[in-house]
Amino acid sequence: MASKISPSTVLLLSVPPLMWAGNAVVGRMMAPLVPPITLNLLRWLLAALILLPFGWRAFRSDSGLRKAWRPLALMGLVGIGCYNAFQYLALKTSTPLNITLVAASMPIWMMLVGAVFFREYPAARQIVAALFSIAGVLVVLSHGDAQQLLALRLVPGDLFMLAAALCWAVYSWLLMRAVFPESLRNDWAAFLLAQVVFGIVWSGLAATFEWQVSAQHLELGWPLVLGLLFIAVGPAVIAYRCWGIGVQRAGPTIAAFFTNLTPLLTALFSAWLLGEVPQLYHAVAFVLIVLGIVLSARR
Repeated sequence: MASKISPSTVLLLSVPPLMWAGNAVVGRMMAPLVPPITLNLLRWLLAALILLPFGWRAFRSDSGLRKAWRPLALMGLVGIGCYNAFQYLALKTSTPLNITLVAASMPIWMMLVGAVFFREYPAARQIVAALFSIAGVLVVLSHGDAQQLLALRLVPGDLFMLAAALCWAVYSWLLMRAVFPESLRNDWAAFLLAQVVFGIVWSGLAATFEWQVSAQHLELGWPLVLGLLFIAVGPAVIAYRCWGIGVQRAGPTIAAFFTNLTPLLTALFSAWLLGEVPQLYHAVAFVLIVLGIVLSARR
């Protein structure tokens, strides 16, 4: 059976998990420095400034922005505003173990959203692939010890990550199925900038509410500036660009399996930063996750 996705598509879909693993680590480090929704707003404001020299054509009268404002506004809400805000809220109110476990449900959410809203039903092999992929994540989370999973307890913060996973599934399907003018769709920077602008509007409204109810304030300094630069360039611009192309090539359901590389990469980053030697269970998890990806991508 021939492979459904090319090596270049595999590479494209592998970049976002790498960026998001870094986002989880840096986001956790920045939690004491900035309120979570404000962090999301600042991140995308900076990303918009980075994109502006490349995507300014989005604001031309003939760009197609006016015709496609409804799906763009929805994508800005779920993919820019809600997904990242929920993720930062989760990092602030729950444990990394719980958050990663909930995020491992992404392939399931992608299948459900596709089936319910777009009448795209998963093949049996994709369901089996989801089980392989989630099993790999569970191996990482448990450190190869089932007792750790048995002792796991969900907390209210985990609901934020569950909502984030659902928002990302909706966003990914809209990337694939929403109708946009070719002039906008074919200009990646303008297309992403248009989404970001709507996302900033939603994030600004949410941040305004946060400022009214939260006692936390910005801790200005180089740690905040450097952290913002990283999450704006890597997990925002680069990851969203690669994810957009990858979803167009492989489809949302297959792309979702690559998101389960994130907890493995996060574990490796943590091991590297803490000076710990990778364990055998990391290799077992990698094999299981890759098996899920390969199985989902077969014809």
